[in-house]
Amino acid sequence: MELEATLYEIKKPIMVLGTSSGAGKSLTVTAICRILKNLGEEPIPFKGQNMSNNAWVDWEGGEMAYSQALQAFACGIKPSAEMNPILLKPQGNSISEVIHLGKSIGTTTAQNYYKDWFIPGWEVIKKSLKSIYEGNPNCRLIIEGAGSPVEMNLIHRDLTNLRVAKYLNANCILVTDIERGGVFAQIIGTLELMKPEEKKLIKGIIINRFRGDISLFEEGKKWIESKTNIPVIGIIPWLNDSFPPEDSLDLIEKKSRSSNPEIKVGIIKLPSISNFSDFDPLENEDSILIEWIKKSQSLKKYDFIILPGSKQTIKDQIFLEECGLSQDIKEYSKNKGNIIGICGGLQMLGTTLVDPFFKEGSRTYSEQKIKGIGLLPLITTFYENKLTRQISSESIWPCQTKIDGFEIHNGQTKVDKTQNSLNIKPIFKDLDLGWYKENNAGGTIAGTYIHGIFENDNWRDQYINLIRKFKNLPILKPESISYKYKRESIIENLASEFNKHLSITEVLN
Repeated sequence: MELEATLYEIKKPIMVLGTSSGAGKSLTVTAICRILKNLGEEPIPFKGQNMSNNAWVDWEGGEMAYSQALQAFACGIKPSAEMNPILLKPQGNSISEVIHLGKSIGTTTAQNYYKDWFIPGWEVIKKSLKSIYEGNPNCRLIIEGAGSPVEMNLIHRDLTNLRVAKYLNANCILVTDIERGGVFAQIIGTLELMKPEEKKLIKGIIINRFRGDISLFEEGKKWIESKTNIPVIGIIPWLNDSFPPEDSLDLIEKKSRSSNPEIKVGIIKLPSISNFSDFDPLENEDSILIEWIKKSQSLKKYDFIILPGSKQTIKDQIFLEECGLSQDIKEYSKNKGNIIGICGGLQMLGTTLVDPFFKEGSRTYSEQKIKGIGLLPLITTFYENKLTRQISSESIWPCQTKIDGFEIHNGQTKVDKTQNSLNIKPIFKDLDLGWYKENNAGGTIAGTYIHGIFENDNWRDQYINLIRKFKNLPILKPESISYKYKRESIIENLASEFNKHLSITEVLN
């Protein structure tokens, strides 16, 4: 079952499997990618199938999981949808959008997914692997598994764990999270559930998120090695650097790192939130505290509110209405509040949402046309085809500067001429990428389709200074260190910490 293209003199792939979801596979792959890059190798990340609404758009307009894009940055290369050939984007009610090689090709229920999509899914994985090796014959694949590789009720339909490992004859690392407890049972149980030929692929074990003196685990390390005949190649300490969570459920535990904030930001925790990595640049601002808003409340303590992207804009707008947050946002805007919406958040700030093809979560005909929050005079209609592209534009407000980012959305938004639209203005020279208006009482309401808008340092600095001006705080000088440089620094620090505690050379051959 090895790679059909054995004609290639390929370097041994490394695959990172986990004893469970959240064991640390994604960050381990990120760290290994940078370690090998620093050693002069040509690492390329790969995850056959990912389930996430935190997406990235490559330069061909293809969607992929943000975690594989981050791993590509760690490799020093451009992200490509081939690195994540299958992306499942949950829509709720056990339904997901299916994306193959960056393109949306349908939806599926969890019950029917493997019946309908297993064979084409495996074919697209093999196609991607072949293409990667043809284009990069000297590369070393660093592969991320998904969840646990031994879910016995699913293992016969496995697309992205041991099936890939055996196909590539990869050297596998098993990562376990000691913070969860039961680390010995996690390791032994996972290995015992593997077939003998699968267990042979496991060349090393990593104990992740160890708190305290690592030397205290020496006896535990010896026991594991004696019991499994597999070396423990790393005991990784608890690391404080924050990275975007792959699953929005992790946002519950995600805390802002600011200890002495001057600005408080509230982000609405939508049920179908997407692209929450948009806010990582704000989390790296020492003067900003971020809090997630999950239920109706007074918003007046926040200096600005963000409505994030949504995989199901109609569904999330109905949620805002039913839970009272829509009214809270309106009240906030009346009290000089500053609001910014991104993608789905922009759409919800408008007056009307129209969903003729049931693309955005409307469940009945009565929900195909609903009212938005109504703070911007905009009408959004959701069509069948999705727009996915990289963006390079120039902003007009709050400053004139070059802007880079990307779009992922179904809807097309136009100014609602039936409303008072005289005071709405474009944010960008490309007039359909975003709008803003100033409230009579003070404060601004803005919305943009551009994901990654806060990664643009000058734009972010000027927007934050706009908020600081409202608070009579001193204007901050432009950052001398860009966010992308900070991201590089975080990846480098991550790799450095892993390198101190990981014997990666044991699995390279």
